[in-house]
Amino acid sequence: MAVTGPDFVALQVRDLETSARFYTERLGLTRASASPPGAVVFTTEPIPFAIREPVVDLDATSRPGWGVALWLKAEDVDQLHDDLVKHEVPIVTAPFDGPFGRTFAFADPDGYVVTLHG
Repeated sequence: MAVTGPDFVALQVRDLETSARFYTERLGLTRASASPPGAVVFTTEPIPFAIREPVVDLDATSRPGWGVALWLKAEDVDQLHDDLVKHEVPIVTAPFDGPFGRTFAFADPDGYVVTLHG
């Protein structure tokens, strides 16, 4: 028996609806038709991504997800970057061309650093 790899990724968030709006309105993710109580699952591929109500005190740390590297693939990284800037979303790393294509990182409403790449 062996682990074959990641199969589901979820972030704990302070305000489920605020974060759900952020990920749908700013990143264009689509909510899945069904989600467990206290969570919002998005129809991402190849691995489902979700946000959920916290099971720990997120205010106990100033940096939720410290040490977590979350990368999401996108079709038009520059357009997403420009839209996030327009909506005053903090950009952590400016766009650059790297081994995974056009790449940049931003902070979501809970301070998680999310990297988008082409």
